[in-house]
Amino acid sequence: MNNFAQCPDTTAKYLGRHILAEFFDCDSNVLNNLELIEKNMTQAAVECGAHIVQSCFHMFSPHGVSGVVIISESHLAIHTWPELGYAAVDLFTCGENCDPKIAYDFLKKAFSSKSGSYSELRRGILSAQDIVQKTPFCIKDQIEV
Repeated sequence: MNNFAQCPDTTAKYLGRHILAEFFDCDSNVLNNLELIEKNMTQAAVECGAHIVQSCFHMFSPHGVSGVVIISESHLAIHTWPELGYAAVDLFTCGENCDPKIAYDFLKKAFSSKSGSYSELRRGILSAQDIVQKTPFCIKDQIEV
């Protein structure tokens, strides 16, 4: 685990967790299937404890899928490169009832990814008086699996 930046107070309250994930060596047939991508992204939202508002997905020609699942707690977004076996995923959840890491783990399996990595950002750091601090977010850590 590498720390790219030290957060001033690792016990500080924050509004949301934002995971930027990459999945490598995935099943290209999964990554190029719009219905399966939407199903997996929707199920990842459910698995992490989110409440789905709606979703929108698009199939590109000749290949690749982009889409977003809007959740009450924020969003899950994806873009795939099936020809490279690669997917980039954005998992942003607010509140304490959702865990984006659970969505990451679910998607890694769903995509048959041989390896993946993610960076976690804590967004909206709050002061002791519950005022959003005007400091840039920092990367908590990078995990490579």
